[in-house]
Amino acid sequence: MGAELLARGLASTQSVLARVAPEQLDATTPCASWTVRDLINHIVGGTTFFAVTAETGGPFAREGDPPDFTTGDFVAAFAAGAARAVRAFKAEGAMEKTMQLPFGELPGSVFVNIAAGDTFTHGWDLAKATGQSTDLDPELAAELLANARSLLNDSLRGPDGQAPFGPEREAPVGASPADRLAAFLGREP
Repeated sequence: MGAELLARGLASTQSVLARVAPEQLDATTPCASWTVRDLINHIVGGTTFFAVTAETGGPFAREGDPPDFTTGDFVAAFAAGAARAVRAFKAEGAMEKTMQLPFGELPGSVFVNIAAGDTFTHGWDLAKATGQSTDLDPELAAELLANARSLLNDSLRGPDGQAPFGPEREAPVGASPADRLAAFLGREP
């Protein structure tokens, strides 16, 4: 299921990316320290991080300043990176491979779920920031929420810029699965 889950998360986010207008690049996002431009660069760059880590086992090290994908066709760059990441996680032995990440070592079967959740949730952030619907792939969002509940503990929560996730928020009654996932991960739906 891992590579398929990632492919679905990537596809959801790509559909959001495709609807971002150039005049929205400096807008704020639910990630308080990032603009839309910063978020797009993280999302697009993340596809290469996921691919290289799955291909090699990591650690992934970029030399020099990260590229600004928003100066070119960031949707095409994302699509290319996404295809590479899915191929890397579909490769023989990828799910069993130990992958070195900035926060520790994990088997590919766990990392692929983290990659899917990260990509999908940042797609939600981008949708929220650019006025798009945040009701993204309800079935996938529910599955990613279940995964996040099993993986995320309070030691990973804290203020923006100091911890990967903010404190859990209360999702409104009747919130979509994607909004509930965002709230669990510390976003305001």
